[in-house]
Amino acid sequence: MDRHIDFALFCYIWDQTPARWFKFCRSRECGWPPSYDIHYHVLPSDISVTRKTKAAVGHHPPKNSIPSLSIITISIWLCKGREKTSSSPLLQLLPLLVLLLLHSRLLPSSSAAQLGSICLSNGNCDAGLHCETCLANGNLRPRCTRIQPTDPKSKGNGLPFNRYAWLTTHNSFARLGQRSRTGTPVIAPENQQDSITGQLNNGVRGLMLDMYDFENDIWLCHSFGGNCFNFTAFQPAIDVLKEIQLFLEANPSEVITIFIEDYVTSPKGLTKAFNASGLMKYWFPVERMPKNGGDWPLLSDMISRNERLLVFTSKAAKEASEGIAYEWRYVVENQYGDGGMEAGSCPNRAESLPMNAISRSLVLMNHFPSNPDMATACKHNSAPLVSMLSTCHGSSANRWPNFIAVDFYKASAACHLSGWKDHSVSIPDLRSDGGGAPEATDIANGHLVCGCNSIACCKVNASFGVCDDPAKPGAAATSASYRLSSPALASQLQYFSLLAIVLVSMAP
Repeated sequence: MDRHIDFALFCYIWDQTPARWFKFCRSRECGWPPSYDIHYHVLPSDISVTRKTKAAVGHHPPKNSIPSLSIITISIWLCKGREKTSSSPLLQLLPLLVLLLLHSRLLPSSSAAQLGSICLSNGNCDAGLHCETCLANGNLRPRCTRIQPTDPKSKGNGLPFNRYAWLTTHNSFARLGQRSRTGTPVIAPENQQDSITGQLNNGVRGLMLDMYDFENDIWLCHSFGGNCFNFTAFQPAIDVLKEIQLFLEANPSEVITIFIEDYVTSPKGLTKAFNASGLMKYWFPVERMPKNGGDWPLLSDMISRNERLLVFTSKAAKEASEGIAYEWRYVVENQYGDGGMEAGSCPNRAESLPMNAISRSLVLMNHFPSNPDMATACKHNSAPLVSMLSTCHGSSANRWPNFIAVDFYKASAACHLSGWKDHSVSIPDLRSDGGGAPEATDIANGHLVCGCNSIACCKVNASFGVCDDPAKPGAAATSASYRLSSPALASQLQYFSLLAIVLVSMAP
């Protein structure tokens, strides 16, 4: 008697007419519930994978949980720790063999997938994309989704700074799975997937940082009862500030804005941290910030003068004592958390003037829940985010936001397939569900920079209102189509039929 991994293999084909599941592979008994249940929902030339831990699933996949485009479902159950006489080594390796065969057969061999294409990993997607599944929005297949906004400077940098929009991350320092630099596991909300450097490399230009006095230094931390503790402290602020310094040094045309939620009480604590980081040489002086709603300096001038770091604090007194701009003298900001996500409403947060106060030149739009949740972020960052752009535009004296702040900026429900007719799906059947925070940033930049429905439609250094896309702002995207050939379908069915026969013949 020994412990080993057992398995059960079930193969199904979806017969469209009549609608039913047809089981065409033999099954092997497996413990209940399985430790892992790996489903392959196979569309000819495409594949997606969903994994469930300790899942209590039925022998037949429920029809309404799998899109009608799923041609074949192969379910492999891996059952850990069963007590029985060990079977043959080949049989124990069978699940791994199946996975290898599926991957080698279905993964693209040379070219990367484009936006909206089905994928298995980030490596399958083009540059600037990553592989994302949005189960919260009903998109079961992982698809290549955007993680980078279009650089608005590519259309010209000769406008005032307040005529651009920048992707901004809420609690930028609170990285998923990060261990505290104190050595203690973090027991605090986590809001982003990657490091500050990773965010900056992906086009994030606004960072929200919570700073506290901790261990005789300034730390990035979440509070517990208003204080920073080992289990809520992430890392010393100097570490992140040095990441920003290295990025600005390596990218001399980039401008970064930092919003500090300021709990630092030590004398000149923030000034000491910024001096130690080497960032002061990029500092945009508060004296040059426009008062009473005037235009900011031209972005090109800020770059040429090397004044490429804007820093705002939540403490009004520090503008006079440390030369750090008090945010709400220059910015209007909507309510953060759940209160800022109610459809059709864009109220200001308590510290800010009303959103329509034109005495403030910059507009910051928050769109994240009170409790961060990576599983639902893809839904929040898609159609609801784009809809909130319009809502806050109307509430902000017809001004588009300059900063769009989100949790898990990479998460989006890029697109989903609905409908099946003659192996062809057309827009709006293959349709965008908002495209995520990068697309929302592109929409805001399109309106701010050139008066078009996206920055992608702006012509370089053209007059306002001159667009490559003749559609008016807010118009629907141009149509596209997705086609699937019958030979591809036949080839895949033949392959899986052969695979099923081989597996069945190997089973005892």
